[in-house]
Amino acid sequence: MKRKIALFFFMTLIILVLAACGSSSKEESNGTKDKETLIIGIDDKFAPMGFRDDQNEIVGFDIDMARAAAEKMGVEVEFQPIDWTTKESELSSGRIDLIWNGYTITDERKQKVLFTKPYLENAQVVVTLVDSPITKINELAGKQVGVQALSSALDALNEHPISNEVNLNEYKDNVLALTDLKNGRLDAVVIDKVVVEYYMTQEPDTFTILEEELAPEQYGVGVKKGNEELLEKLQAALDEMNEDGTAAEISEKWFGEDRVLK
Repeated sequence: MKRKIALFFFMTLIILVLAACGSSSKEESNGTKDKETLIIGIDDKFAPMGFRDDQNEIVGFDIDMARAAAEKMGVEVEFQPIDWTTKESELSSGRIDLIWNGYTITDERKQKVLFTKPYLENAQVVVTLVDSPITKINELAGKQVGVQALSSALDALNEHPISNEVNLNEYKDNVLALTDLKNGRLDAVVIDKVVVEYYMTQEPDTFTILEEELAPEQYGVGVKKGNEELLEKLQAALDEMNEDGTAAEISEKWFGEDRVLK
């Protein structure tokens, strides 16, 4: 009899332990358990949002914004360079907690991730060399056009009728595309306006932007579906940064003006 009672209590203990583990795992998978460090997925060649400086340190507007937000949330941040073509997979698998690096809000992406409120305006534009005879988008017909693979720039180009008339070249990142443009292997590159404006300050008299834009857009931070708790905490931190002037100060540092959406 004693042996049966002991066995009963032992089995009950095992069930309680398994239930507790299951509950804990569910908490972690749903993002309800507080994390001490947030892993942020970035494209480390996306200046001025997130890139490596001359000392190989990761810097940029989004990097400073993320650090300031993390401080207000009481957590640490770690920046994880990722293959930008697999960013949503990295997020859904849990290898990263946020996508934060000039991440354009689109209806398609809203099906895969949660977004903060937009914090910056952007546009997809066509850039050529300053001495290029190309002045209009319809003059790209038959030309070699570069674009970052699986990017909103590619989406914007595909939505324009000219996409059926260009010779498309896809690149892993914008730096490679701009390098081929300078070397004469491309006639034009479709790229984020905020990015090429930065490179135009670094390399004066090299690039020019066509007056006609392909698509206006807005940047937001991507959070894993189902992790509404993290989204709420992050948005609260971003709102506080707008109210106390932190976001404006970071914008002034990188853009020379306050561009942050309120």
